[in-house]
Amino acid sequence: MIVALIDSGLGSLPTGAWLRKLRPDLDLLLQLDPDGAPWGPKPEQWVVDRVLGAVERSVRLGAEAIVLPCNTASVTALEHVRAQVDPAVPVIGTVPAIKPAAAACRSVAVWATAATTASRYQADLVARFGGDAVVTGVACHGLADAIDRGDLTAIASAIERGARRTPDGVEAVVLGCTHYPLVLDAIVAALPAGVRIFDSAEAVAAQTLRRIDALGRPTAGTGVVTVYNSGVAGELPASAAAFESGRILGAREISRRTA
Repeated sequence: MIVALIDSGLGSLPTGAWLRKLRPDLDLLLQLDPDGAPWGPKPEQWVVDRVLGAVERSVRLGAEAIVLPCNTASVTALEHVRAQVDPAVPVIGTVPAIKPAAAACRSVAVWATAATTASRYQADLVARFGGDAVVTGVACHGLADAIDRGDLTAIASAIERGARRTPDGVEAVVLGCTHYPLVLDAIVAALPAGVRIFDSAEAVAAQTLRRIDALGRPTAGTGVVTVYNSGVAGELPASAAAFESGRILGAREISRRTA
């Protein structure tokens, strides 16, 4: 069985890596969009069209399940995707883990892109699932872009800025961008000891497996990972090799040595 994961950049890697760990023989189709990235600042209909194009391509290539491991794609295009594909094709979206964090902790910071932090989408999630917890949005300017580039210096600077903006005494940090789990260790190191981290990658992977297992079809494949970049067959960008999840999915750093 082929499971397609659709995101503009490297945000699909954490969920893809969890699928690889939990079901190594599953075939994965990673649809990236470097020509259109990032999706967050783009007009809504533009994002919908971009996502639906990747979905159509995925189904044509044999995908039997669609995962949107991207907050922008999920909030903007999820219902459009479900309307486009056959009802027998599971479509799994992504929601930041505000609900479990707020249930377990009294004060929560949500690290996300500037666009997501300012969005009605995140405000609605906090209103619905924040409960009695004090929930603060922390805009991590430039972090997702630095991750896509594999720029470790810029990543460290963006994480440091995010940590400075995080309120003192916060008990939990929700990773509200699917890129951020790629630098989980660096985020943990920048925060005070004892701060709990919540992200959705493992939960989305587990939900994907539940949905495909419920189909009652054989899921075993050959464990191949296929990559498309803005509709063109290729490989994961070299920047993906900077992260464990990218290496799990077969990313290779391109040698920059000259002859």
